[in-house]
Amino acid sequence: MHEGHRERVKRRFRQEGLDSFSDIQALELLLFYVIPRVDTNPIAHALLDHFGSFSQVLEASPEELMKVPGIGENAAVFLTLIPQMGRFYMVDRANHVKALPTLEQCADYLVPHFFGRKLETVFILCLDAKCKLLCCKELGEGGTNSAGVSIRKIVETAIGVNATTVVLAHNHPSGLAVPSAEDIQTTRRIAHALQAVEITLADHIIVADGDYVSVAMSDDRFRDCLLI
Repeated sequence: MHEGHRERVKRRFRQEGLDSFSDIQALELLLFYVIPRVDTNPIAHALLDHFGSFSQVLEASPEELMKVPGIGENAAVFLTLIPQMGRFYMVDRANHVKALPTLEQCADYLVPHFFGRKLETVFILCLDAKCKLLCCKELGEGGTNSAGVSIRKIVETAIGVNATTVVLAHNHPSGLAVPSAEDIQTTRRIAHALQAVEITLADHIIVADGDYVSVAMSDDRFRDCLLI
């Protein structure tokens, strides 16, 4: 019975994709591939009851997932792998870009790097005088609300690749994509430190839930902290 049910669900996915699936059905399908010969529907229900939503299941740690009956180490690691694999895929697609001549293109390039991240993380994007992409590097991560990165590290990274322009980005995992007062003050300090070595800070992008706010494209009270 279970084998026939699994084949029907797989066939439905091949024919229709996931759009018509419920959260339970999508989780059940995923679990087919790591829990053989067991009815995974009750396990999918238990996961959603425990964590509250499909996204929270995938964002849980392996240790938390293994507290749910029926979820062993292999299934727990598999589920936590999915959002990270999604980020890996999105970043790989963006990495084929060679030049980023506009701030919007810089933001579109950076946003995938934050997909599925639960800690505040800082990235630096370095460009040459022709807007050719020199590097995109993670500078550090902190708690859910803070990521301490030294201004010296930012300047050294930019100098190390001979950048003429820098775009910074960090995420707000538990908030909105809106610059805080601290974000603006930090941006101003970084802009002046980079100016001292003849490098322009073109933008600071704040990311949250796949959306972003550009300090450079925000209102006038934010623009004066950038040297553009």
